[in-house]
Amino acid sequence: MPQIPLEPAYADQEKQFARAFAILRAGIGEHVMPGATIAVTHGGRMMAWEAFGRFTYDPESPLVRRETIFDLASVTKAVATTTIAAILHERGQLNLNQKVHEHFREFRDGGKSDVTIAMLLSHSSGLPSYEKLFQRCRSREDLLGSAAAAPLAYPPGARSEYSDLAFILLGEILTRIAGEDLDGFAAREIFAPLGMTTAEYCPAPEGRQEIPPAQDDREFRHRTIQGEIDDENASVMGGVAGHAGLFANAYDLALFAECMLRGGAPILKPETVQLFTNRRAAPYGTSFSLGWDTPSQPSQSGTKLSARAFGHLGFTGTSLWIDPVKQLSITLLTNRTWPHRQSQAIKQLRPAVHDAIVEAIPHDEI
Repeated sequence: MPQIPLEPAYADQEKQFARAFAILRAGIGEHVMPGATIAVTHGGRMMAWEAFGRFTYDPESPLVRRETIFDLASVTKAVATTTIAAILHERGQLNLNQKVHEHFREFRDGGKSDVTIAMLLSHSSGLPSYEKLFQRCRSREDLLGSAAAAPLAYPPGARSEYSDLAFILLGEILTRIAGEDLDGFAAREIFAPLGMTTAEYCPAPEGRQEIPPAQDDREFRHRTIQGEIDDENASVMGGVAGHAGLFANAYDLALFAECMLRGGAPILKPETVQLFTNRRAAPYGTSFSLGWDTPSQPSQSGTKLSARAFGHLGFTGTSLWIDPVKQLSITLLTNRTWPHRQSQAIKQLRPAVHDAIVEAIPHDEI
């Protein structure tokens, strides 16, 4: 049984969230994504939990169900990796001001000796946003070494630039500190206490057909990617990485969101949640906190969440936004990368859905 109970209150969801649901259905018709699920919590109640579309655009493909599991992609960074960092920090095992080179000896040259763990979390380390390390690396160790050897794109702390490489290194640092792989730690310390029964890395082969495919990969793995991690760098790392790898359904992310809205209990203290979710004061103009993003203009969160909201996006078309002022969370899971990754139409759909959801909740309740 979930340790974070959510009172079901979605009997009238079709009426209350008609506009948001219409946007999602229109998006499927316009091939923004073949399928989606959404979960909305407000004031401790599950206000919406619905499924839309099919696994692919084939009219014979399976229907997406409310319980359907998706590849969360970079939402992993927030729900798993950042939460692990917060737990270790709270326990006194992780020093946010510690230098990264204390864990990676090769991480010294070109200004790297100034990079701290907090800079990895806040995307201000100077590391590049993304590199196709999988093209030259064939093992987890090779890929970690290449990530650590990547030259900085800008001086540490000079500006913010979202970086997969930062979280690849962060995930390994957390693994070394915890003395345990990320998947095992997260399962015991996050997912089990919150009752997140579908959240896992590396779904078992026998269950992969129940997960919508992410893409028809004709360049790297030369097969349909279904029930295994879509991200190529994470794939080389065995599916368990700091930047990607987690799978779950929308209900489980709603349970996680409710935990954060309630101050982190039973896995974190309120002051830890506040530390990790408050927007950083520097670098100037950043929208990042520690491991989370916050609303900016323009923002994928839409225009109606409060300035204290925090959230994260995933490349496969997933997102989670949490607003402690409005006591609201919105989970949107899609496989917008099917069959290929070119379309960016999700960037128009997602904020429109968020705005429609906020508008559907009476103002006196938020």
